[in-house]
Amino acid sequence: MNLFDNIETLAATEEFFEVLAVGPAVRIERIVSMGQVTPAGEAYAQGADEWVALLQGRARLEFGDGEVLEMVAGDWVFIEAHRTHRVTATSSAPPCVWLAVHGTLRHPDPNKDA
Repeated sequence: MNLFDNIETLAATEEFFEVLAVGPAVRIERIVSMGQVTPAGEAYAQGADEWVALLQGRARLEFGDGEVLEMVAGDWVFIEAHRTHRVTATSSAPPCVWLAVHGTLRHPDPNKDA
């Protein structure tokens, strides 16, 4: 298994999600994006914490509090449960390859806001 297998064809028409592992309180998934964004008027506010790393490509996240995060390959972000956010840009050349961990998580620095 390789996180970069078939990425050019997986997200040709819509964002691709693949669950890689699950446990009682965790889900790990690969996400492939090629220009897809959160639809206008919609936002995510998941019930679980999320740690997500961008392994390839470029992307932009916008949070409900106005924070904008420009991401490049190698960047990661910790998003606390219920924090409103949107994906407002993803590159298509190269495609974005994300590794996301969802569950009951904690930021490694307890003094840092998510």
